[in-house]
Amino acid sequence: MSKRRRGSRTFAGRPRSAHHERFDRLVDRAVASIPMPFRAALDDIAIVIADEPTREQRRENGLRADETLYGLYEGVPLDEWGGDWMPVPTRIVVFRLPLEEDYPDPDDLADEVRITILHELAHHLGIDDEERLAELGID
Repeated sequence: MSKRRRGSRTFAGRPRSAHHERFDRLVDRAVASIPMPFRAALDDIAIVIADEPTREQRRENGLRADETLYGLYEGVPLDEWGGDWMPVPTRIVVFRLPLEEDYPDPDDLADEVRITILHELAHHLGIDDEERLAELGID
């Protein structure tokens, strides 16, 4: 997953392009395709689309300059919650530019967006094993 380092390609306040809206629809379709009861777990998670990881996200995840992420889970996994904990914001961030760069074919891109969301949802559910995801039928 090595990538070259890039700067932000967006400008705050710019209207969303049709290209961005197509990616938004890919994310919506990926979420809708997740079987219950796993999709219900997304009810308490914000799904955010960003162009690429921030410097802080890169640093926190130990990424080298030539690496990037397709997605990121930010929150406390359900299996680590304590009964007296205050809820913390939980979100899945999907990084549009690395996905579009690595998957130019629309069908491949749609598949990888779904895989990325499932992978990050698994972190929320406390599942870190790809084989376990396959056993549950959410791979």
